[in-house]
Amino acid sequence: MSTAPVSVPTSAPTQEPSRIQWPSLTVALLIMVGGTLYPPLMADAAGQADHDLAMALFWAMSAGFVRGVGFVPRRRIWRAIFSGWACAGTLLLAVMLKLQH
Repeated sequence: MSTAPVSVPTSAPTQEPSRIQWPSLTVALLIMVGGTLYPPLMADAAGQADHDLAMALFWAMSAGFVRGVGFVPRRRIWRAIFSGWACAGTLLLAVMLKLQH
């Protein structure tokens, strides 16, 4: 029985080092602290939970944390969902939803 030699890569492919994205991380931290200290932020005028507003804020916060710490997903769809632009867009959506009430 003969076995062929196995090729072992000598080093992993080089990637650009991740960098902290301060605007996205700041937005995420502000939403986290604001929602913790003032939960009525995510309520409508009647004091009921506003699920659309909460979803927009949580998406902005999630995208802000993912992009803010410098993580860039490999798949295009996840990169779009957790991008800095997604953070800004969903934050803008949350502001518009809050101003409607």
